Amino acid sequence: MELLKQSNKMEFDRVLGFSEGFHDAALCVVDTEGEILFASSSERYSGRKNDSRITTKLIQAAHPFLCDHQYVKAYYEDQQKKNWRMMLSGQRKCKQTTMSYDYSYPHHMSHAAAAFQTGPYDEAVAVVIDAIGEFDTASIWTCSYKEGKAVYNKKWSMKYPKSLGLFYSAMTGRVSLRPMDEEYIMMGMAAYGKPIFVNEMKPLLKRNLHRGARYFQPDGKDVDIAATAQRILEEGVLSIFDRASKYGDNFVYGGGVALNCVANSIIVKKYPNLWIMPCPGDAGGALGAAALTVGCKLNWKDPYLGYELPVVDEKEVVKQLLKNKIVGVASGKAEFGPRALGNRSLLADPRGATIKNDVNAIKNRQKFRPFAPAILEEHYHNYFLGNPDSKYMQYTSICTKPHEFPAIVHVDNTSRVQTVGPNDNTILRKVLELWYNKTKCPMLLNTSLNIRNSPMVNDYYDAISFGKMYEVPVIVK
Repeated sequence: MELLKQSNKMEFDRVLGFSEGFHDAALCVVDTEGEILFASSSERYSGRKNDSRITTKLIQAAHPFLCDHQYVKAYYEDQQKKNWRMMLSGQRKCKQTTMSYDYSYPHHMSHAAAAFQTGPYDEAVAVVIDAIGEFDTASIWTCSYKEGKAVYNKKWSMKYPKSLGLFYSAMTGRVSLRPMDEEYIMMGMAAYGKPIFVNEMKPLLKRNLHRGARYFQPDGKDVDIAATAQRILEEGVLSIFDRASKYGDNFVYGGGVALNCVANSIIVKKYPNLWIMPCPGDAGGALGAAALTVGCKLNWKDPYLGYELPVVDEKEVVKQLLKNKIVGVASGKAEFGPRALGNRSLLADPRGATIKNDVNAIKNRQKFRPFAPAILEEHYHNYFLGNPDSKYMQYTSICTKPHEFPAIVHVDNTSRVQTVGPNDNTILRKVLELWYNKTKCPMLLNTSLNIRNSPMVNDYYDAISFGKMYEVPVIVK
């Protein structure tokens, strides 16, 4: 069903980029000057985690940015090539897209564009690593601007069935988690195990793992399987960056594997000039398709690009924190990407001995899983060692005072830190400033305002429902 119509003319002033058909469908709207006007995932509007289809409510949310404008639609992959690969590999044919489109681009090129055209560099090397696009599973691109338009040259690619992303997803299934969704849980699990199956596991990289690997080491402990998979992934990612380094020393990184913050922390130590767009997975491919169509550098400001709510009063947030230790916040524009960065967050005092278990109980999560701290960026070095440029929770840091903050420290004394600066466009900065003024603690536990297997809260009614259902105060207007 065609739910949006546009002029048949190819003259346009806006682009509707979209991704759908596999998992994590998304829409974005970009104008020809490079302004990102809107971006969000389908799951936020349908209520279905990792929704693969573009929903009517998401289209309606994008409509105000398109009406009275000439626009074209851009799709994030080559559907014909993808269907061909799926047929050759014995998979079911990919579903047709909800909407027609005027432009389409190779899957990995969309990832490279989302990374490069939102990034800080005029010339860079793009590394893309995911499960699979059409046939590519990892790729290296040189990127530059010529007369104001982005130019991409693919220098190398890894081909299906060999795939770091598919391998990691198969191991996620092996430890009884959901592939293509709960890889981040296995990453956390890895810290509890030892990488004792490296020799046995590495050959799996060359196999077709679309059907998983549940048969692997049936008597092996899940934590050791996770630790081994994490080690192999880290080695594989680093080897690809080593290969890419001969083309330059400014890097942009995209694809779903770029969400592995433990591996990212290893990469950034060796290659410090690194930009990772905070929505590097398939949803971000929608932005990449739009970027390729407009051609210019995008005016990246922050990831707060989704559904907009009124900004709440930080005094009310801190009042509830002081009273209840835990509070939900739904304020301003929703984040584009899988991480809650202050506008759709569940916040808590990180100092309490029981806070971690209390929040895990609310969110229906496994007790071993860590939580992230959000900290005033000027206080980072007083509590952490690592990369202070961590606005989007993309790296891990060593906590130097773990006993003071048990709720935000993992078993290996690491934390996935969010640093919050004075110019960041989130209520979280004002909340942290007031919290610090009241308690002399410059950080808060920050996790997404949702429960396991459900999308983050999006609008007012989501927020109110969450508060009532889980008996948590939620500040929303």
